[in-house]
Amino acid sequence: MNLRGNHALLTRANPLAKFVAVFLISLVLALSIDWVSASTALVAELVLFPLAGLTIRLLWQRAWPLIIAAAIGGWSTAIVAADSGAVLLDVGLWSISEGSLQLGLGFMLRGLAIALPAILLMSCTDPTDLADALAQKAKLPHRFVLGSLAAMRLVGLMAEEWQTIGMARRARGVGSQGSPIQRLKATLGQSFGLLVQAVRRASRLAVTMEARGFGGGQRTWARESTYSLLDVWVVVGGVAIAGGAVLTALGAGTWSFVWR
Repeated sequence: MNLRGNHALLTRANPLAKFVAVFLISLVLALSIDWVSASTALVAELVLFPLAGLTIRLLWQRAWPLIIAAAIGGWSTAIVAADSGAVLLDVGLWSISEGSLQLGLGFMLRGLAIALPAILLMSCTDPTDLADALAQKAKLPHRFVLGSLAAMRLVGLMAEEWQTIGMARRARGVGSQGSPIQRLKATLGQSFGLLVQAVRRASRLAVTMEARGFGGGQRTWARESTYSLLDVWVVVGGVAIAGGAVLTALGAGTWSFVWR
């Protein structure tokens, strides 16, 4: 994923500054279970998406599995949680009360509020810039950095590979018709094919990188990873979102630590 042509504000920030901001937000959300802090952080994150050059359509394309998973998780939590307060729905086998509904809503919003910053980070961060920052600023081992860079580069290739395998199988009449069980078997077969391709590609990449001397000796860098005033504002923004979520929940009287 090359973001060199994207001139959105957040694409110009140092990747480590964005990592710090995302970590602060995720840490606060992981320590609480109330829905007010989660909804506050979620609204602030949605406001920031245009700064990364993203639209609602792109957000849905990249986050729809997480959105559906969060909705299912919230509904399941509301059903299995202990009843407290007035019972809102009772169908015999399960019921939903005011307390369980708030807990399920908090679970759903929290899952989205933790996942969306990661999507935002990866959408506005060039993998090469991230690798430069990890090696030059965070001083991580070169082998780890280069391996991470290769993995991030291969994510997009795996998505394209999945589509290619799917079209090839449909051209042979596999997976395009039949009962749900047959389609499930076809999907599992396609997944196995993707796994084989991933192993082969990773093996070739590892051999190639080793042959070219990646990870060995003293390295030089074509691009210098630097900090700017924008990075300070990115970190301040992360602190503001995290602190605002906590203060809003405290003001509403809903703040609750996760271990309570």
